[in-house]
Parts: sequence; C-alpha cells; structure tokens
Amino acid sequence: MQQAETPVPTPAIPDQIQMASERTYLAHERTLLAWVRTGTSLVTFGLTLHKFFEYLHEQNPVKQSPKLFGPRFMGFSLIVIGMLTLGMACWQHRQRTRFLRTIEPALSFSPAYTLAALMALLGVLSLISPLLNR
Repeated sequence: MQQAETPVPTPAIPDQIQMASERTYLAHERTLLAWVRTGTSLVTFGLTLHKFFEYLHEQNPVKQSPKLFGPRFMGFSLIVIGMLTLGMACWQHRQRTRFLRTIEPALSFSPAYTLAALMALLGVLSLISPLLNR
C-alpha cells in the first residue's frame, strides 16, 4: 500500500499593507542608522579635537588665558551635539515604530535602535571621562 503524499503547505503571500509597513519600517531603520553615523562622527570629532589641542598644550606649555570658546569648549560642544543627535534620532525612531506597530504588530526588533542607544551611552562616557581625569 502506497502512502499518500501530504502536500507541503505554501506560505501565505503577504498582503500589500504588510509589505508596505515592512518597507516603511526598514526605511526608518536606514534613517536611524544614518543619524547614528552622524552622531557618532560628531562625538568622535569632538574627542579628537579635544585630544589634539590637549597634546599641543602639553608640547608647548605656554600659559595662555583660558578662552571661553576655546578648543576644549568646541570639543565638548561637538560631543554634546552628537549625543543630542543620537537621543533625538532614538526618540523619533521609537515614535515612528510605535505608530507602525499599530498597523503591523509583528514588526521585528530593531538592532539599529540598540546600536543608537549604545552609541549615546558611549558619548556620555566620553563626555564624563575627560572631566574625571582633571
């Protein structure tokens, strides 16, 4: 006696709304990653600027009056702007994802959001570390 072959179920074809919400979600992920690159660049440039002028000061320790808008201030300002950029990008991504989840509740977890949060934490640590090394 021959066994009847059981048909392999074919996966359901996603409807247009599901596909559109997934494309929109992925577009938000790409946007967040672009903001992460921008924020990270600002933080690292701020650190580089601060360390470069610190090195120059160590090589030529001429007493100068502290300037209000000197290189240290500019470096810290870039770090703060980079952290604010990362924070606002995370907030915007979270708001957009919440809205998309009302349409499509099965959207996947966002590794880009985790990366952005970790980079913001790194920015906070990079801002605090020079202040602690005084």
